[in-house]
Amino acid sequence: MARKGILTTDNAPTTRRGAASPTPRGAVGALQSSLSKLQENAVQEIDPHHIHQAGVSDRLGSNAEADDALRESMRVYGQQVPVLVRPRDGEPGHYDIVYGRRRVLALRDLGLPVKAMVRQLDDHALVLAQGQENTARQDLSFIEKASFAAQLDALDYDRQTIAAALSMDLPMVSRMLKVGRAFSVDFLVEIGSAPGIGRDRWMKLVAAMDAPGVRERVEARLPALVSLPTSDARFEQVLAWAAGAPAPKAAKPPAPPVRKVVTDAGIALAKVKRNDAGVTLTITAGDAPEFSNWVDAEAETLIHELYDRWLNERSKD
Repeated sequence: MARKGILTTDNAPTTRRGAASPTPRGAVGALQSSLSKLQENAVQEIDPHHIHQAGVSDRLGSNAEADDALRESMRVYGQQVPVLVRPRDGEPGHYDIVYGRRRVLALRDLGLPVKAMVRQLDDHALVLAQGQENTARQDLSFIEKASFAAQLDALDYDRQTIAAALSMDLPMVSRMLKVGRAFSVDFLVEIGSAPGIGRDRWMKLVAAMDAPGVRERVEARLPALVSLPTSDARFEQVLAWAAGAPAPKAAKPPAPPVRKVVTDAGIALAKVKRNDAGVTLTITAGDAPEFSNWVDAEAETLIHELYDRWLNERSKD
C-alpha cells in the first residue's frame, strides 16, 4: 500500500499525538472539515516568540555569515517562504516548529511576525516533514544526515521511517547509522557540519576512535578546536588526534627581555639578560672598546666587590 503523504489532512483532527477525535457526520461534519482544510492551507502570521523548538536536531552548529545574510534578506525583501508549525499541546496560541528554524530566529531578531502554515502533525509526521524538507534543500552534510538518523533511531523510529525522512534506501540508512551512532551530538557540535568530509573519512574516524583510550584522549582536547577556522579543519585535527599523530609542540616561552645599559651621552656599555640559569652580563665593545678591555682585566675584582657590597646591604636589611 502506498505511504500516505506527510502533510495530508483528510483524517480527523488529533487531540493528542496520533489519536483522532470524533468527527461530526453529515453537513456539520463536512463544514467543519472544509473549514479545517481552509485554515491549514492559509498562511497565518504568528509571534515568533510563540514558536518553540521540536523534533530532532538536524544542524551541527550555526553559520554566522549565512545567518546574517538570511536576516538581511528578510529585512529587505520580507519573508518569501512560510515555515511549517503544528499546534503545541496544552498551550493555546503556541506552536512547535516543524521546519524553518533559521527563518523564525531571523524574524525574531528583526521583531517581525512569522508567516506560517499550521498543520496537525503527530511526532511521526513531524520528523518526516522535517527530514524531507531539509533533504530537499540538499544542504545538509553527510554527518548532519547521519546524526539525524541516529537521533531518530534512539527515539525508536523504525528504519522505514528514517529512510523516508532522509529520502534514502534502507542500506544507506544502515551505513549512516554506523557513523551517527558512534558520536554524541555534543561531540559533533564541537566539530561542526564538516561539509567537505564524506562517509569514507568519517568511517576512518569511527575506526580510530574505537581503539582503547583514544576517545577519552580526543575528547579531552576538543576545546583546542576553537582556534581552527573551519569545520573541515576541525575534523582533520580530530582525525589526526585519533590516529595518534604527535601532538603539536608547545609554543616556546618568550625570550627574556634584554636590558641595555647606556650612559647619559648615549654610549652603549652593556647588556643584561636574566633567565632560569642566571644573569648574563655582556660588555659591548662597539661604542666603548677600551672600557670592555678594562672590565675584562678587572672582572674578578669587580665581581668580588659587587658580592661584598651585596653582603653589606643584606646585613643592614
